[in-house]
Amino acid sequence: MQKTRIMLYVTDVAVVVKFWQDHFDLPVVATSPLPDGSENVVLAMNPGTELSFFSRAFIQKYSPEVLDNVPSLMFFSERFAALHAELPGATPIVDDNGQPAFGFPDPEGHYYAVGKA
Repeated sequence: MQKTRIMLYVTDVAVVVKFWQDHFDLPVVATSPLPDGSENVVLAMNPGTELSFFSRAFIQKYSPEVLDNVPSLMFFSERFAALHAELPGATPIVDDNGQPAFGFPDPEGHYYAVGKA
């Protein structure tokens, strides 16, 4: 595999995309109009990994079988301490089997983890 695209289903694509751009400086690599009038927005995390955001309403209508698929994602960053200080709602840093890590919520309350790179 050369690339991984993680598809995330959110209530407000624009708000969640802005959060990821504001805190992680991720560029938009694609925006696609969808049949219901919403948009799919894809952000690049690095050359091999992308986050692809769809509205939950779109998924409910066109692919309801995957609507509640919720991955547990952990990202690794060299900016670990800075991200912990910057991200609103960041949880305390814990030792996750020898790996310093913390969690943070997006604007819709979905939690993600960050590990020290």
